[in-house]
Amino acid sequence: MPIRNYKPTSPGRRDMSVSGFDEVTKKKPRKQLLAKKTRTSGRNNQGRITMRRRGGGHKRQVRVVDFRRDKFGVPARVEGIEYDPNRSARIALLCYADGERRYILAAAGLTVGEQVVSGEKVEVRTGNAMRLANIPLGTLVHNVELAPGGGGKMARAAGTGVQLMAKEGDFALLRMRSGEVRKVRLECLATVGQVGNADHENVSIGKAGRSRWLGRRPKVRGVAMNPVDHPMGGGEGKTSGGGHPVSPWGQPAKGFRTRNNPRTDNMIVARRRK
Repeated sequence: MPIRNYKPTSPGRRDMSVSGFDEVTKKKPRKQLLAKKTRTSGRNNQGRITMRRRGGGHKRQVRVVDFRRDKFGVPARVEGIEYDPNRSARIALLCYADGERRYILAAAGLTVGEQVVSGEKVEVRTGNAMRLANIPLGTLVHNVELAPGGGGKMARAAGTGVQLMAKEGDFALLRMRSGEVRKVRLECLATVGQVGNADHENVSIGKAGRSRWLGRRPKVRGVAMNPVDHPMGGGEGKTSGGGHPVSPWGQPAKGFRTRNNPRTDNMIVARRRK
């Protein structure tokens, strides 16, 4: 899928690029698989901002994507590849043999007319879903469950995939793109192949207005604020803070580990940071 570059007809167009959409075959989504998207703009149920720099953006509808792939043994044909405004990956519309239709993440190389299936003993082929216990070592997989039956949680963004490195006892060892090696139970489902639309990372936003379309509001540097608003604010003249970078609440912002989940610490074999 090529990246399309614009001619520099204006400062905003210079260095701007978009996806080519060559693999997209359907223009309109299936109405039965749409849901209303309610936006909170980063506010909680008390109206207070808990996630900064969110709000605005184009209206969207949620595409109901099947991350569980729990329709075992029923083959499905790929009816079309569609654009999803809520994610970086493309989605594929499946038509099952019993007439039901569902969306799944479109794997790299998945084309219209191909047949995919999920189950215990199915062919190891792109788009098929099966348990990690039945997948050969070295295979790239995506949409991996963290708990059996919980639906895919890992490797769902465009171009991502995790590699099955080993099987030890009841667990499989998966290597992430970040370099982290993690244990996942062998009963968990995964889809063969990596997610499509790998060129998404090469798209250049080009102008601030395009970020606003995505619901991203401007970011103000802490050193540009007043002392009452940020620990790094204030000072005579321009200053870079004079200390280690911190958040507005004083927590170190670079290189400080914030992970606090001892319940799953033993599932991480090798961390991404050496």
